[in-house]
Amino acid sequence: MHSSNPFKNFKKDIPASIVVFFVALPLCLGIALASGAPPFAGLISGIIGGIVVGALSGSQLGVSGPAAGLAAIVATAITDLGSFEIFLVAVVVGGAIQVVFGLLKLGIIGYYFPSSVIKGMLTGIGIIIFLKQIPHFFGLDNDPEGDMDYFQVDGETTFSEILSIGEYISPGATLIGVIALAILLLWSNVLSGKSKIFEVIQGPLVAVAVGIIYYVFTSDLSYWNISNEHLVNVPIPENFDSFVGQFRFPDFSHIGNVDVLITAFTIALVASLETLLSVEATDKLDPLKRVSPTNKELIAQGTGNMVSGFIGGLPITQVIVRSSANIQSGGKTKMSTILHGFLLLGSVIIIPALMNKIPLSVLAAILLIVGYKLAKPSVFKEMWTAGWRQFTPFVVTVLLLQINFLLGVGVGLAIGIVITLFQSYQNSHFLHATESDETGEHKVIMILAEEVTFFNKATILKELDSLPRNTYLELDVTNTNYLDYDVIEILDDFREKARNREINILLISELGMEENPESFSEFFKLRSKK
Repeated sequence: MHSSNPFKNFKKDIPASIVVFFVALPLCLGIALASGAPPFAGLISGIIGGIVVGALSGSQLGVSGPAAGLAAIVATAITDLGSFEIFLVAVVVGGAIQVVFGLLKLGIIGYYFPSSVIKGMLTGIGIIIFLKQIPHFFGLDNDPEGDMDYFQVDGETTFSEILSIGEYISPGATLIGVIALAILLLWSNVLSGKSKIFEVIQGPLVAVAVGIIYYVFTSDLSYWNISNEHLVNVPIPENFDSFVGQFRFPDFSHIGNVDVLITAFTIALVASLETLLSVEATDKLDPLKRVSPTNKELIAQGTGNMVSGFIGGLPITQVIVRSSANIQSGGKTKMSTILHGFLLLGSVIIIPALMNKIPLSVLAAILLIVGYKLAKPSVFKEMWTAGWRQFTPFVVTVLLLQINFLLGVGVGLAIGIVITLFQSYQNSHFLHATESDETGEHKVIMILAEEVTFFNKATILKELDSLPRNTYLELDVTNTNYLDYDVIEILDDFREKARNREINILLISELGMEENPESFSEFFKLRSKK
């Protein structure tokens, strides 16, 4: 058995934390911009998501931080509530509601999402990541990192942004992006198997270092240089006082405001749903197939949101982009998550100027790899081979996720439920009919399923009504643990019709056999008592 001791796998967790840090840094800043919040607020939530939530969470590989799925809610709430400080009250209260959700053990909801929908979510997010990074790779940075919606903050759509790359292409950003991508592919496909040093020093770290060196040495070149709008933009405080001044605090005088409470509940509900989906998805990606305690996760997320809101951060959820980057980089325990939080904190306090020399196209190259690994073509083949019942909710989730996260998951889940009900409709019973004997009597054996609900009424009624005259029906309920009252009523009604159609019924159960029972409802009442 693998130990979850956070210090046992440092050799794996430290390199993974560095990769997650480079993925999280632009996303924290970009999601803050997409949310209409101060950039520092995104960094706060990333730090809290790594250190606080990482320490409290039971998920070994999940990484938390500001979520793109909440950006639209946050932007609307800040405008409607009138100030960022009032919005922070909603974040704190929303966190408290999440803690209550965890204490009420509502985390079990996460286990009810079909595997096809979870795989569709992972694949759909992979496609979104890949498509969204293409403009950044070529130096088109009008839309902030972290904007995952089809209709973007900059007024474009995912595809119109890609089509307009030719008008805004930056030669310098593109060149270093290609170099970074080549380094990443060389590292993962060739060098990582040559020596342990290439496993300890990760390709993304080398790519970022090369990107910084390129920026410094080409700064005086007019054509191949990289301008500031194509670089990471971490706020740089002039002194300690200006650093402290970046923190914002909630205005609790509005805690009784109905709009604040509605926003808080909305944040708690959406953040909890996104977290539970990400937990399920992360567990599926985990090579060790560990199962994360979902109720503990809700409590950890709620605590993180309360802390984040208290010091001026955005709402936090567990997010699949950072979690998958953690897994793909070889992370083994939650220490990689916690370390990435400390790296974010260090970058803000100690080396913000160095961080601002990282080209966004280099980080785009890292995310292109992450996106591709989540949405490999082999996944589509696997789901197609599994049959239409798996492929349909999978592909619907993938397609609609491109427009909106909750829309894709919601419709995919609805289709999964409909297919399940259809299967239940079909599998209510097993029917076996024999040829007529010399007396002209048909013998039909009907074995009811383990659970028969009102969804099965139509198919059972159809089978009973289709029985010809002079039939001998053996109705076997030996293995039936639950029989809905609606179905019992159908059987009682059929008993009357059977007499007129000369149909004899033999009821078989664990209590024995009964010929032409007088009342099915009375029989099942007696059976339930025993």
